[in-house]
Amino acid sequence: MRLARTGAPALIAATLLAGQAGAVEGVPELVRPDGSYAKRPLEKDVVVVKVVQNMATNLQEASSIEAGLEENLQRMLRFARQACAEAPKPDFLLYNEFPLTGYSTGTRAEKLRFTIEVPGPETERLGAMARECDSYLIFGSYARDLEWPGHILSLNTVLGRDGKVAAKFWKTRNIKRLSPDGEIPTTTIEAVRDRYRARYGIEAEFPVLRTEFGNIAVSTVQLDPFVFAAFAMRGTEIMFRTATLFSPLDVRATAWYNDFYSAMSNITFPPDSELARFGGGSLIVGPRGEVLAEDPGNDESIITAEIPIAEFRRNRRIPHYALEVVAPVFEQYRQEIPLNHLDLPPEELPATRADMKALLDSVSRWLN
Repeated sequence: MRLARTGAPALIAATLLAGQAGAVEGVPELVRPDGSYAKRPLEKDVVVVKVVQNMATNLQEASSIEAGLEENLQRMLRFARQACAEAPKPDFLLYNEFPLTGYSTGTRAEKLRFTIEVPGPETERLGAMARECDSYLIFGSYARDLEWPGHILSLNTVLGRDGKVAAKFWKTRNIKRLSPDGEIPTTTIEAVRDRYRARYGIEAEFPVLRTEFGNIAVSTVQLDPFVFAAFAMRGTEIMFRTATLFSPLDVRATAWYNDFYSAMSNITFPPDSELARFGGGSLIVGPRGEVLAEDPGNDESIITAEIPIAEFRRNRRIPHYALEVVAPVFEQYRQEIPLNHLDLPPEELPATRADMKALLDSVSRWLN
């Protein structure tokens, strides 16, 4: 029998969701009370995860947006062909946070030009590759959505083996107070939580895609144990993560604390770039934080690991979290930035990182 593990950061799991939802009338069951979780029958006992670590041309630096998208798309397709041609064939193929658009700077109006729609022409072509490879294909991107005018979304898209969009994972929340001069202005679930919930349902806040190869979730969140504990409570078995800069220690610790497999894909940078030291380092880890595959350098590459999903799933339940123990402290904690802080008319959305910082300062419960 396998025993779920407990880690200190995981004890401070997402009580706002898991600790209270079950007591609210009309809220669907998000976490089973006996520690079990929903799943699909497995198609195979061992699944193959491949992570692509590659560079992307920033669209604002390309000769045109169309040319930059085509260049980045061709790079993604080239790596997919290579990954699918080399044994073992992947069941999951993971790319980084911005393989299509690169990381853009500038005002909101400028950055909106460097986004894609999901689904769209890019997902159509990537979907054809997923179908040809008979693999799930996962990637992040800046995105726009007509239902959210003016908002810049950070989406992680999962394309199924049939080539269609199987799931879209919004970023749960942005890390805050990381630098003194600005804040990330993209829209997350936290930033528009009530409207997001009304539109997509509470289940979509921590969604788990139940596949024939295991239960998966995808996130771009960094250094946030609450978020990953909530995904674990919902039955995640493989946590896919995308990044533009990250901490390998965070990936390993999060997998251990939450008893799941995890994979992180990071972007690479030109070797002569000031950012080169932050590039690469992509890795795949096991549920004890052990590294199964890794490229510690800044080179473009593909790493591979086999996950014994059937053995892992046998007798497994969600991790043991001491929510009742920590509840008195959590009940008194006051989150600095309130929910729904970006639920604003398009013309009032902050235009820059500095404007976003000014907004957060103005709504801060700790500063005001």
